[in-house]
Amino acid sequence: MQVETLKDVLHWTEEFHKCLANCMESCVEQSDSERVKLLLKYLAEHEDKLVKVIEGFERGASENVLNTWCYEYFDQHPIIRHKLTDCPFSELEPDDIISEVTHLHSQVIELYKYLSDRAEPESSKELLAELTELEKHEAMRMVHGANRLQDM
Repeated sequence: MQVETLKDVLHWTEEFHKCLANCMESCVEQSDSERVKLLLKYLAEHEDKLVKVIEGFERGASENVLNTWCYEYFDQHPIIRHKLTDCPFSELEPDDIISEVTHLHSQVIELYKYLSDRAEPESSKELLAELTELEKHEAMRMVHGANRLQDM
């Protein structure tokens, strides 16, 4: 996917979360552990909800903000350092799954922070700051929810 504007970043983020949810859902049946199955189902549902929230950000943002250029980040940094399919969640322990998902979300947060630091229009900075906080908050919620599942 060619990412040049903030609108493209939002589309990429939606696709990232969809892909992560799909990867988790496909790993559910491959696992022998009921704990892993529950965790993957929970995380996949959370990723699906996050897609809808990001779609809402896109609908609520002005065209001027969405058309802000941001291609320089992608020229210098790989977006996600490995493919999601390279991580067979069904073969991991619950703590390792949580760690991997946290790591993936931290890369999205890093992207938003970088773009926010370099954004010129204040409205673009505000959108990116909101997206950064959303990703941080949702990653934290997922970890807390996953930890509660582990306590069961």
